[in-house]
Amino acid sequence: MNLTISGHHVEVTPAIREYVHTKLERIRRHFDQVIDIAVILTVDKLREKEKRHKADINLHISGKDIHVESLAHDLYAAIDALVDKLDRQVIKHKDKMQDHQHDAIKHIPDPASAS
Repeated sequence: MNLTISGHHVEVTPAIREYVHTKLERIRRHFDQVIDIAVILTVDKLREKEKRHKADINLHISGKDIHVESLAHDLYAAIDALVDKLDRQVIKHKDKMQDHQHDAIKHIPDPASAS
């Protein structure tokens, strides 16, 4: 799994990098077929006292790309919300993949024709 963390208008410190890495362990616990993850952390200055922190993630898994973004007044809160949204989407994708792995109806033997 390739993990890329970049920042726009914010320096990605080792503490932030470790925090993102720790939070993404939850995703790998649910779905281990992750190919590539790209995280973009952004700080927008709207006014002098108001800042908006944005976290985006692009998750490339086998068969699908998932994009999630979240906004908050704190960078760590934005990362938490991002991982929560991503976790729900990954579980939803995993359930869809498992539901479609059953046999087709035309391949199931008919009990009436077997007699």
